[in-house]
Order: sequence, then structure tokens, then C-alpha cells
Amino acid sequence: MAQKPVPLREQTRSVVRSLLARTAVELFAEKGFDDTTVEEVAAAAGVSRRTLFNYFRNKEDLALSGLDEQGELIAARFAQRPADEGAWASLRAAFQVLDEIQMTAQRRLELVTFLFSNDSLRAGHAEKQARWQDLLAPLIEPRLPDSDRRTLQARAIAAAAITCLQTANEEWVRLGGQVDLFDLYDTAVRAVRRPG
Repeated sequence: MAQKPVPLREQTRSVVRSLLARTAVELFAEKGFDDTTVEEVAAAAGVSRRTLFNYFRNKEDLALSGLDEQGELIAARFAQRPADEGAWASLRAAFQVLDEIQMTAQRRLELVTFLFSNDSLRAGHAEKQARWQDLLAPLIEPRLPDSDRRTLQARAIAAAAITCLQTANEEWVRLGGQVDLFDLYDTAVRAVRRPG
């Protein structure tokens, strides 16, 4: 059965939202989140403040909006993985979409640094990643042995993997982006999955 096409208006809204968010993130990374005003973001994007708020609830929403899209991309990539592949291997492969985002290493370091250095953004980041758990757990569950606790196990695996990714990102920032993020992720996962 063919998928219903996405209406043009919805496609346009998505593109505009993405462009506004990208403009904001570039300004936040350049000037700092607290030192950048919504008016500056609107001016840089060539829209009014009111238009900006038609797309985003507040400045934090603007800064974190890419995380929703990233979560959807990660879930879609996970769903494409072979059904007989282990959940942890599929999660690692799915998280690789983060490496495919078109951004220089320096810009990525600036972005992740500003996300983790602001308390409200850090809390919002954690909230967005909790939504990733909601996207991933139902995809993980069918890969686990049948059990009356399989839903719990799937949620625990998703939460642990996301926490490992978060911890790896924090360490990557601490090391100035000079190491491979996924080497750090693998180290974190080994620590969590170590028997005994």
C-alpha cells in the first residue's frame, strides 16, 4: 500500500522550521546561548519574532529542536537493521546517523559544548532523549526473548544505550573533540554490559 503523500504546506513548514533552527544553533554556537536574543535569531533568519514563535515555543525549544529529528532518524535507521541482529549492535548502527549530520567537527564541538554548559538546555536535552527511548523501546522489544518483562527490558536497553551516548558526548567535549565519539560510546557500553 502506497504511503499517503505529505501535504505541501506541512513539507514547507518542516523546511522552514529546520532552517530557523539551523540559523539559531549557528548563532548560539558562535555567541553563546545566553548572549543570543530571539530577536537576533529572527533577524539572521530574515523573519519576524512573531514568525519565529509560530514555529517554536521558546528559545530552549529552538535550541533543542534538532533532537526530535535526530531521534526519528535514529529510530528509522534501527528499524532498517536486520531483524536477527542484536539490539545493542543495531543501536550502535542507528546512532551512526549522528555522524552523518553535515557539520564540521569544530561546529559540532561548539554545539555540544553549549548544549551541555547550560542547565536548562541540559535538562531539555535529557527530556528529548527520553523521547528517543519511547521511539526505540518498541523496536527493541521484538528482538528480545519472549518474556512477561520484555517491555521493561527493551526500555532498559534503550535507556542504557542513550545514557552511554550521552556520557560519550560529555567525555568527547571534555577531550576537546580530539577522539572518536563512537570509540567513547563503545567504552561506555562495555562498562554497562560487563558481566559480574
